[in-house]
Amino acid sequence: MKAILRKRNLHTVCESARCPNIGECFSKPTATFMILGDVCTRTCGFCSIDKGATPLLVDPHEPMNIAVTAKELGLKHVVVTSVTRDDLLDGGAGQFALTIKAIRDNISRILIEVLTPDFNGDEGALASVFEARPDIFNHNLETVPSLYSIVRPQADYRRSLEVLEKSKKAGLITKSGIMVGLGETPEEVREVLKDLKASGCDAVTIGQYLRPTRGNLEVKEYVEPDVFKEYEEFGKSLGLGHVYSGPFVRSSYNAEKLMEELNGNQVN
Repeated sequence: MKAILRKRNLHTVCESARCPNIGECFSKPTATFMILGDVCTRTCGFCSIDKGATPLLVDPHEPMNIAVTAKELGLKHVVVTSVTRDDLLDGGAGQFALTIKAIRDNISRILIEVLTPDFNGDEGALASVFEARPDIFNHNLETVPSLYSIVRPQADYRRSLEVLEKSKKAGLITKSGIMVGLGETPEEVREVLKDLKASGCDAVTIGQYLRPTRGNLEVKEYVEPDVFKEYEEFGKSLGLGHVYSGPFVRSSYNAEKLMEELNGNQVN
């Protein structure tokens, strides 16, 4: 799997973010492709992806390389995410659109999920991604509002909710995720679930924050499995279409299975 990725100079969030599920997912094989390089312009406290003011140049061959790789691997559900690129005028939205198109042009039957940054709320940038018609639009809130200043200092909770609202109005299946164990209270998690329901979100993932490096935020609490179950049941009681909650749940973990359940169908 890694040999194929390196051959085409591709990155995965699985590797860059040190995901604990990488062994399971790579053995399937599945992967979440990370476009726009592997250096992020934001300094989120939870993330181990390299950070810097001068990220890599945008690779014009990247969309086609991802499409060819997805076809070679026989993927039926591909997830495309990115670092945040505040240095680009469109935040990298155009590269998302080109990647979606390249995959569609090369694979006749495939589900495409994108996990995007907020593009600073730019409506034109968001519209370019919406118009490319991914099957699922995912944008993570990551945490509760009170922790944004330390977890996502350059992001805005309300702006992220608006991104989700706009994706739903564009007619897309909408998904988001949060981490727990960063110091939030159960009531704050429930309030976030209410906000996600109000935004029109279809699917939510909730997972335990695990410190990827010593340079990242410390884990404040290891949440018990029964609490994850309670969050799942509460979300479903609100009418959320799918709540996938557990210690090792990540935004893209078992993405194909989750969306099959949400859609009630399977890509063959």
